[in-house]
Amino acid sequence: MAREKILLVEDDKDISELVRYNFEKEGYTFVAVGSGEKAFDLVRRESPQLIILDLMLPGMDGLDVCKILKNDDRTKQIPIVMLTAKSEESDVVVGLQLGADDYVTKPFSPKVLIARVKAILRRNAAKSPAQGARQIEELVIDVAKHKVTYKDKILELTAMEFGILDFLSRYPGRAFSRDQIMDGAWKEGKFVIDRAVDVHIRALRRKLGKGADLIETVRGIGYRFKELE
Repeated sequence: MAREKILLVEDDKDISELVRYNFEKEGYTFVAVGSGEKAFDLVRRESPQLIILDLMLPGMDGLDVCKILKNDDRTKQIPIVMLTAKSEESDVVVGLQLGADDYVTKPFSPKVLIARVKAILRRNAAKSPAQGARQIEELVIDVAKHKVTYKDKILELTAMEFGILDFLSRYPGRAFSRDQIMDGAWKEGKFVIDRAVDVHIRALRRKLGKGADLIETVRGIGYRFKELE
């Protein structure tokens, strides 16, 4: 059965072949290019369902490529996974703020990379046709209407609770510290002490009821949204 098309932007040929081999073994269609400049034409010609983007590229770097793709109406809807040796938190935050959907640091496990890609494609396939809404099993988050429903019941969330749920649900399986959650959930630079996140998480779980286990505690780190099978 035909699978989604994946585009890799990576200048290291060994890594490119490693990724190609593993994705093709999983049944994906795979195309690759070695620079950001060449990626733009290939994206429009091949119309991939997802882009794996190295940040350290010759010429234009991956962050600039991401920014251009996400600012172009023809390509902004294509999810991007950053593949990078730059593990510093600031680089990761910049990439996510530019619109990247996830990141994997080098050295990496091909199985982990494939799992991340599958999770993003699964979320995209489950998106509600309503503008600004996305569905994760029985949870529906409508950003445009600022409305959340679970099992067809509307949840009365505060702005902070909505921001946390929206942020975490975009990256299932990924653990975030309280500081990262604050940075991702409140883009206006609002001052909030990090332990306030715990209070909002408890309130969210209470309002989700039987869906409370969608938000998992990661001891010593923070929280994550449950990665669904």
